[in-house]
Amino acid sequence: MSDQRTRTPLVTFIVAVFNGKSTLQRCIDSVVHQTCASRELIVIDGGSTDGSVEVIKANWGALRDWVSEPDRGIYHAWNKGLSRASGDWIGFLGADDYLHDPTVLERLSPHLVAAPEQCIVYGQVAMVDKNGVEVERLGMPWEDARKRFMQGTYCLPTPGVMFHRSLFERLGRFDESNRIAGDYELLLRELKAREPRYLPQIVVADMQHGGISSRPENTLTSLREMQAARVKHGLPVFNLHFVAALARVCVRLVLWRVLGEKSARRAMDWGRRLAGKPAYWTKT
Repeated sequence: MSDQRTRTPLVTFIVAVFNGKSTLQRCIDSVVHQTCASRELIVIDGGSTDGSVEVIKANWGALRDWVSEPDRGIYHAWNKGLSRASGDWIGFLGADDYLHDPTVLERLSPHLVAAPEQCIVYGQVAMVDKNGVEVERLGMPWEDARKRFMQGTYCLPTPGVMFHRSLFERLGRFDESNRIAGDYELLLRELKAREPRYLPQIVVADMQHGGISSRPENTLTSLREMQAARVKHGLPVFNLHFVAALARVCVRLVLWRVLGEKSARRAMDWGRRLAGKPAYWTKT
């Protein structure tokens, strides 16, 4: 690998998809149409039956590589993509995600060049509804995020994170035993000892609300996996902030089951307004 400090780094984007035909083309286009040419795109399909493979084949000339076969989940898919990647930096997307605008990589690249001692560089992520309207902005400075991250109640938004390839060479790949929080566990391996670089001026990606971690039962699974990751890496088993987050998710789950999803969303937004926060649940 040539010296990254003397050139624009090559960035590999790895997209995991399973029956994501309705959004996959948008995701592919967002990478292909970047004004910076120093990038490559790999698509890993989990054996879709909805026409996603036809979308991939229609774009084969724009891809470095692709595969379609059954897998064991998103982290298995991303690990397969890592085996095919040649970039200095790696970004991970789901089929519902897409780069925020065509200049994202052009604006990111100078910061990647300037981060030789940091393996994690991250910006902001816009949470959007099915029409692409932003409903919430994710991402905060590390000095604000660190405590919550270490408590297991917050994770850097993965579509907005760039991983230097040396991280995987040094620490290994995603732990595929996780269903939802494998990105948290990987980040924890790195960030328990090293700091990331935050780019507040760059919205890296848009993430469509409604992914695997958005429903209460999946959020509960995510919190449990995050707790297991903390234990695995020697962090304190018990903290009040994690218990409070767990309690909030359990309340959401009860509301979902008792009131139904629509009424539960209204009730949760009522609670957000009481706390001085804008409505979120009824907009997604």
